[in-house]
Amino acid sequence: MENATNHPLPTLAFLGIGLMGKPMATRLAKAGYPLRVWNRTHAKAEVLRGAGARPCAELEDAVKGAAIVISILDAGPVVGQVLAAALPCLSPGTLWIDMSSTRQDEALDFDARLQQAGCRFIDAPVSGGVVGAEAGTLAIMAGGSGADFEEAVPVLKTMGSPTLVGPAGSGQVAKLCNQLIVGATINIVAEALLLADAAGADPAAVREAIRGGFAGSRVLEVHGQRMLERNFVPGGQVKTQLKDQRNILAAAAGAGVKLPVAELVTRQFETIELDLPAADHSAALIALERMNPGKRVGDGADTLPDK
Repeated sequence: MENATNHPLPTLAFLGIGLMGKPMATRLAKAGYPLRVWNRTHAKAEVLRGAGARPCAELEDAVKGAAIVISILDAGPVVGQVLAAALPCLSPGTLWIDMSSTRQDEALDFDARLQQAGCRFIDAPVSGGVVGAEAGTLAIMAGGSGADFEEAVPVLKTMGSPTLVGPAGSGQVAKLCNQLIVGATINIVAEALLLADAAGADPAAVREAIRGGFAGSRVLEVHGQRMLERNFVPGGQVKTQLKDQRNILAAAAGAGVKLPVAELVTRQFETIELDLPAADHSAALIALERMNPGKRVGDGADTLPDK
């Protein structure tokens, strides 16, 4: 398969076939990229054979000879473990694009380790959830060199809209800023809907009335509707949002700034961490309702994921 400039498409290795990784890798395979896929649970990678990808049971087989390695894994420590195992198998000059959500200091460590091995690194976390991954409309926040980013752009555009926001580690800063706003807005939308209901207004009608005003937002659209329907099947999970919240506070401590709203939002999500970790992060509404006994948005049953 060749691209518009008549150059062969680079061989890609895609590591991590989870909620986000599966649709992202599927789009790359369907775009014609020679694609090897690997997952710690091999059955998840095997599912992509039908899309044209080559599932690899061994990490070495996935990354050996690949021009670009893409990872989207649970968290920084897992990325670090996989990177350490893959490093001896990488060809000099390999470009590793980590699309996981990690701390900035972890991304800088990955960059240093890859550079020491003669390879290159971009941190490129995403926003847009499973729906955005399936549609190829993810917001992709990239940190790295301009030259490496330009090389990565055609691959990244298959999955969404990439923006270079600074040197290595900056993509994770941008993702944390995104998640800071998302987490806080989800909680404030929950408060607005609960107040509307408790004060005698129709929360669905209130949401409809303010959608076109200054308070309108994507969170009000998507998560406001989830709250009204009491549909807490993810989407983005509570445990993932909470990981991001803690990374936000770690970044704030490193930068020497106080983020009081982010601290409060983190505490709210922590109240449902143990019993609702896999629920959509719009379950912040449930955390709020537990603070307000007898108050509830709507009378429908909660739709929750299997634990």
